[in-house]
Amino acid sequence: MATATLAAPPFFTSSPPAPAQARARRKRKPFLRAACSYALQEGQSRRFHRLPCGLDLEVIEQRPPAPGERPPLVFVHGSFHAAWCWAEHWLPFFSQAGFPCYALSLRAQGESSIPQEAVAGTLETHTGDIADFIHKEVPLPPVLIGHSFGGLIVQQYISCLQVVKSKLYFISHQLELLHPKLAGAVLVCSVPPSGNSGLVWRYLLTKPIAAVKVTLSLAAKAYANSLSLCKETFFSPQMEDGLVLRYQALMKESSKLPLFDLRKLNASLPVPSVPESTTEIFVMGASNDFIVDSEGLSETSRFYRMQPVCVEGVAHDVMLDCSWEKGAEIILAWLEKLTP
Repeated sequence: MATATLAAPPFFTSSPPAPAQARARRKRKPFLRAACSYALQEGQSRRFHRLPCGLDLEVIEQRPPAPGERPPLVFVHGSFHAAWCWAEHWLPFFSQAGFPCYALSLRAQGESSIPQEAVAGTLETHTGDIADFIHKEVPLPPVLIGHSFGGLIVQQYISCLQVVKSKLYFISHQLELLHPKLAGAVLVCSVPPSGNSGLVWRYLLTKPIAAVKVTLSLAAKAYANSLSLCKETFFSPQMEDGLVLRYQALMKESSKLPLFDLRKLNASLPVPSVPESTTEIFVMGASNDFIVDSEGLSETSRFYRMQPVCVEGVAHDVMLDCSWEKGAEIILAWLEKLTP
């Protein structure tokens, strides 16, 4: 999943240890693997992708009933979520339509390994992890699908692909190995290229009550202990309380470390522009999104010079909401045009 945290919590990090100290620390304390009690559905499998740094990323995979030539789909969640958020509805839906599906849990999320730092990673490390997985384990150029902060990671990946077009062949070749080409990209309720700071200020100036709620829910993690706040933040009012409680519990289990240090992240944004992008990109938002507002959706679409699609009657967690099939069917229609 993904959530666009609208206020940066005070994440304090210590100075990085010297290389020798870091090696000793790794010897004393091996990487831990997170636990998240999500039971897989029929046809799904869980495995772990070993990164060069020694960390393992959880991968939930679901293949189509019959082999075909459709591009694989690689799903990237956002804050407080993990691979399970895609496995609930969208992996069965898209695999049934003929697409091999892979949902990743980023570092310290879901059942992936927990780094020894204070946060899971940076925009660059998460992007590099996805590139490593695609390069080593995905046989064809995939469509990368990112939700909320996962959408921002996908945007960074697309920007890295543009550097591959460098006229210096050696540099181009090396970067292409680091960031394999994509068949396309889908940004779902994505944090815009400038980050969440614009969202924060708009909420503070125009919707102060909503700003307080979002800050409490996400920055202070109050969503984890309040059914009403969790529902208002992520789901539609019609969502069954029992389902919200189930997903709330999975969210609490999923995020062992924050995805980013948001202050450092916002200082490094916006993501580099892509004036000559050859990657087909689809931008989709939700009319009832409590986190990414309409201006945030418009900013992302302007950045990629395209008209966004806004799904009516759906909340931020498009892939888990009670009308999850609305967004899935719209993306499928786009994929049908993208591929034979």
